[in-house]
Amino acid sequence: MAKQQTFGDKTKKKAGDSKISVKVIKAFRSEKGTIKYMERFVKVDDVGQIDKMDFTR
Repeated sequence: MAKQQTFGDKTKKKAGDSKISVKVIKAFRSEKGTIKYMERFVKVDDVGQIDKMDFTR
């Protein structure tokens, strides 16, 4: 039986997503006064949009 889908076909299908994955790290002080970090992956169209986004705890 012949293979129906090649690796090239799979990559063409996934190439339609034009967004960029960016890791955003935010530092904040806890109630005890220690510094904590929040990490999140965000998909954006342009890297310049990160400044406009609001990241809360």
